[in-house]
Amino acid sequence: MNAEPFAQLSREPTLVERVAGSILDRIVGGELKPGDKLPSERELGEQFGVSRTVVREAVRGLTGRGVVTVRAGSGLRVAAIDPAAVSESLALLLRSNHEFDYRHVHEVRVMLEVEMAGVAAQRADGKDIDRVRRAAEAMEHAKTVDQAALRDLDFHRAIATATRNPFYLVLHDAIGDALVAVRRENHARGGREEAVESHRQIIDCIVAHDRPGAEAAMRHHLEVVERLWTTSHEATDR
Repeated sequence: MNAEPFAQLSREPTLVERVAGSILDRIVGGELKPGDKLPSERELGEQFGVSRTVVREAVRGLTGRGVVTVRAGSGLRVAAIDPAAVSESLALLLRSNHEFDYRHVHEVRVMLEVEMAGVAAQRADGKDIDRVRRAAEAMEHAKTVDQAALRDLDFHRAIATATRNPFYLVLHDAIGDALVAVRRENHARGGREEAVESHRQIIDCIVAHDRPGAEAAMRHHLEVVERLWTTSHEATDR
């Protein structure tokens, strides 16, 4: 007879977690802003009614998460969270963690970039469109495969910028940097002409403020990208 599985036990937060959580709540809530100085470890211990060891561990955890900085001579301060640093951290995770293969990243890329193209078609003004066009032309006239791959990245980044939503840009930069190698390989295998044509179709839809058309054009473009990558790697694996 099989026994019923044990029920999970509830776990109360430790003192360290509660102190860190309280400080983080103040930061997230805007009561503490980037650059603000925090009380000393001794003062925090007195305010929370805990030992300095507990405070030190809580601060160490927040420092590791990039929320608090420790500066010699000026004590603890709230860190400024740089969007570029967030993108770099995500990009590093994608490059270093082998659990994330091309299929996983591409699946998320499709979800993100199809939506970005649609939003850009709704919101882009003349400056945004000029930026997208210049990036497309730079890729088309790039002298080397490496240059073409980087200008290809610039094109998609310009679309992210045209959404007027900075969070799209943060997510794009994380995934985009991780896919530079894919772009480079596809361009090297003759994929630039198809990319140029796909980019033109996407631009036309953005200029016309045609959201469904821009989404469809981007989806088609990414299907071509996936086909080129998959075909080349299937041939290599044989």
